[in-house]
Amino acid sequence: MGYLVQKSDEQWREELSPEEYAVLREAGTERPFVGEYTDTETKGVYSCKACGAKLFESDTKFHSGCGWPSFYQPLTDTVEYIEDSSHGMKRVEVRCANCGSHLGHVFPDGYGTPTGDRYCINSVSLRLEPVSEPSSADVES
Repeated sequence: MGYLVQKSDEQWREELSPEEYAVLREAGTERPFVGEYTDTETKGVYSCKACGAKLFESDTKFHSGCGWPSFYQPLTDTVEYIEDSSHGMKRVEVRCANCGSHLGHVFPDGYGTPTGDRYCINSVSLRLEPVSEPSSADVES
């Protein structure tokens, strides 16, 4: 598939840390419960660490207890889905639709979310862009 952001393997290796490269470009997985955003409740937008494309809003993030940040839906048309039968199981891989980087997997296991889906995403695949809270001066004016 052709992506808007296309780089050589050498360019990706120069721009990403070894851990980021292993997850984003080689479809690896970070260890559970250690990722930067696993328990984060900061309001904002989560973007692809490789290319900066906006992927998820914090309003769709929830605590699933799976060890990775979980979301119940991405922003429209920001991810693509690939059948994944590695590791002896059938899963659906989630990739950034802008650059093809591996983000994680999506599972239709409910959790009481509005969509019934759990997007289990590696923290190392994401960058959080916090939304600034209005200050009391902004509220009073």
